[in-house]
Amino acid sequence: MARTDRKRLKKFGLVLACLAFWLAVWTACSLWVGLELFLPTPWAVLNALLALLPTAEFWRIVLMSFWRVICGYLPGVVLGTVGGVLTAKIKVLDVLFSPPLTVIRATPVSSFIMLFLLFLGRDSTPTFIVFLMVLPIVWANVAEGVRTVDPSLKEVCRLYRIPTGRRWKVLYLPHCLPYFSAGALTSLGLAWKAGIAAEVLCTPNHSIGKQVYDAKVYMETAEVFAWTLVVILLSLALEKLLKHCLERRDRR
Repeated sequence: MARTDRKRLKKFGLVLACLAFWLAVWTACSLWVGLELFLPTPWAVLNALLALLPTAEFWRIVLMSFWRVICGYLPGVVLGTVGGVLTAKIKVLDVLFSPPLTVIRATPVSSFIMLFLLFLGRDSTPTFIVFLMVLPIVWANVAEGVRTVDPSLKEVCRLYRIPTGRRWKVLYLPHCLPYFSAGALTSLGLAWKAGIAAEVLCTPNHSIGKQVYDAKVYMETAEVFAWTLVVILLSLALEKLLKHCLERRDRR
C-alpha cells in the first residue's frame, strides 16, 4: 500500500473514531436524561431522517431552501468581491461604504429578519438575509488581499508599463485568491445558519426552517434534530465542493 493511501486510511480511521466517540457521548447523555422529548437518541434521530428521505416533499423542501441560500450567497460573493476591489483602490469609496458595512456586521441577524420581513415578505427575506451576511465577509477579505499586495511588485509593473488587465492577472489575482477563498468558505457556513434562522422566523412554504418550527411546536424533537442534521450535511457538502473548486483553481 502506498504511503499516501496509508495516510488517507489513517485519517479516515481517526475521523470514524472521533465520530463514534461523540455518538457515544450523545447516547450516554440521552440515556441519562431519560426523556426523548428533551434529548432523543442518535437512533431516534436516524429513524426520523430515514422516514423523511423517501418522500418527494422532503426533497422539494431541501431544494427550495438550497435555492434561497444560493440566491443570496452568489450575489453576496460577487458584489462583495467588486466592492472589496473598488474600496481597496479608491479611498473615497472606502470611507463612504465603511459605516454601512460596520452596521451590517454589528447588527444581530434576528433584528434584520424582523425588519425586512415587513418589507420583503416571508418568501424573500431569507434570501436577502443570506446576502447581507455574506457581503461584508467577502468584501473585507478581498479588500485586505488587494491592500496587502507587495508595493515593490506594483512598482515593477508600473516601471515596465505592464497593461492593467495583465497586471491583475499575474499580480493581484494570485495574491488575492487565498483571501477570497477564506471569505467565500467562511461566509458559506454562515449563509446556511442565517438562511435557516430566517426561515424559522419567517416560515416560508416549503422550507427547512418551517419544518424545524413545526416540529418544535408539535414537540417532535427527533424531527428537529433530523432537519438540523440535514442542514449540517448540506453545508459541509457545499463547503467541501467549494474548497475543492478553489484549490483546483489555485493549482492552475
